[in-house]
Amino acid sequence: MRWPWHKKSSLDRLVFSWSGGVFAYVRALASPNTGGLAQFTIQQMGVLHQGDRVFDDFILELRGLGLKGLIAHGMLRLDQYQLLQIDSPPVAPEEVRSAARYQIKDMVHAHLDDITLDVMKVGDGQQKGTGNLFVVATLNEVVRGLNTLGDALNWEIPVIDIHETAQRNLQTLVALAENHLDKAEAALLLSDERQITFTITANEELFLSRRLELPAGFWQALSGGAEWDMTDAERAQRFVLEVQRSMDLWDRTWSHRPLGGLRVYAGEHSAAFATWLGHEIGQVVGTMDFHPYFTGLDSYPIPDQTQCLPLLGVLLRTETRKL
Repeated sequence: MRWPWHKKSSLDRLVFSWSGGVFAYVRALASPNTGGLAQFTIQQMGVLHQGDRVFDDFILELRGLGLKGLIAHGMLRLDQYQLLQIDSPPVAPEEVRSAARYQIKDMVHAHLDDITLDVMKVGDGQQKGTGNLFVVATLNEVVRGLNTLGDALNWEIPVIDIHETAQRNLQTLVALAENHLDKAEAALLLSDERQITFTITANEELFLSRRLELPAGFWQALSGGAEWDMTDAERAQRFVLEVQRSMDLWDRTWSHRPLGGLRVYAGEHSAAFATWLGHEIGQVVGTMDFHPYFTGLDSYPIPDQTQCLPLLGVLLRTETRKL
C-alpha cells in the first residue's frame, strides 16, 4: 500500500484508531484565522469496544453516531507497528525506502513481504554527518483492517499516522504557543494504563523516541491508594533510570542544543506524576495542558481524554509533512 500523504484539508475533521477491537475517535471543527496557532472545537469524542459483537453490528453503532461517509485520518496505536532507527542509506532519494526495507530485515517481527513501511528523517537536518532515519513498519493486515473499517463506513482515508508523530505535533503546538519552537523539549505522554512514550522534539521535528513501561498498580500507589511491593518499586526505579538515561543520551549527542525541559501528561494523574518524577530525577518537571487549544475537551470523561489525546495530535498534522 502507498501511504498517501497529501490531501485537501477540511475544517471538519475526523481522526480515529482501531486496535484490538477498540475504536477511539475525535471529530473536531478547525477554527480559521487563529494567527498560526491551531484551535479546534471538539464535536464528538469517545472510545468504543466491539466486545463479543460481530463486526457488522459494531459498524451499525458507529453509523448511529453519524460517522458514515467522512474523510477520516487514521492513527496506528503503539502495538500496531515498530518504529525503528537506522543510518541513512547512501542512495538516491527515490531508492531510500527500498534500501531501508533491506536494512531492517533483521529488525522486524515479520517477513518483509508482510509489512508496509515508510521513512522520515530523524531531527531537523542540522546535525552533522549523513544522519539517521526513522522507519515505520506495520503489518499489511493492520493496514487492511483500517481500510476494511473505512470501507464499511464509506470513509476516505488519506492519512495513516503514528503515535510518536502525533505526540510531536502536540509538543510543537505548546512550543509555538509559548514562542520557543527552536528549543529542544522532552515529553512523556501516557498512552494506556502502563505504557508511556518519551519524545524529544525541536523545530517541529522528532529527534528521539522511546517507549517505556510503568509497573502494575503505579497510579494507585502514586495516589496513595495502594502500596508497591518490592518488585513494583524496582520497576518504578527502572522507569526513572530509563528516563534519565534518555535525557543523558540527548546531552551527550546534542551538547550544542541543551534540553529545555521535561513535561508530562497522564490525565488526572499529571500533576502528581510530575511531582514524583521531578523528585526522582532531581529537576523540575512540568505538565502539559491542551485544553486551551481544543474547546470542549474538558466536557468528556478524563479516561476518554487520555486515550484520545494522541488523536488530537493527528488533527494538527500539516499538509506537507510526511508522517
